[in-house]
Order: sequence, then structure tokens, then C-alpha cells
Amino acid sequence: MADPLPRKAFALRLDPALFAAIERSAAGDLRSVNAQVECLLREALARRGVKLAAPVAAKRGRPPKASESD
Repeated sequence: MADPLPRKAFALRLDPALFAAIERSAAGDLRSVNAQVECLLREALARRGVKLAAPVAAKRGRPPKASESD
């Protein structure tokens, strides 16, 4: 299933110790490292007063069954 909105991909070079800390934090929150970085960036921006639109939630579960009357 594709994302509802396209994501911007870019390379990010991090100190190995910083990456390891983010990886541990992500594991504790049951997130991927990518999702954890995005979450941390959103939290940091919110603390600075930068307002962002809420992220679009991914659709979960099975799609609805097609109606029999079609």
C-alpha cells in the first residue's frame, strides 16, 4: 500500500553514537529509526512553536468488501 502523500527522501549523515541512541529510543517506542527521527523532529519543532499539520494516518486493516449489489 502506498503512502497517501509522497514523502521527501534525503541522505542524512549522523554520528554513529547519535544513530545508536536514536535506534535504542526507536526500539523502546516500537518504531523504525526513520519514524523515530520524524517524531523527534516534530517534537523539537513544536517546542520551538513551529506549527505543522497533523501527519496523515496510514489506513490500517482490510479494505471494505465490495457490495453484492454491484
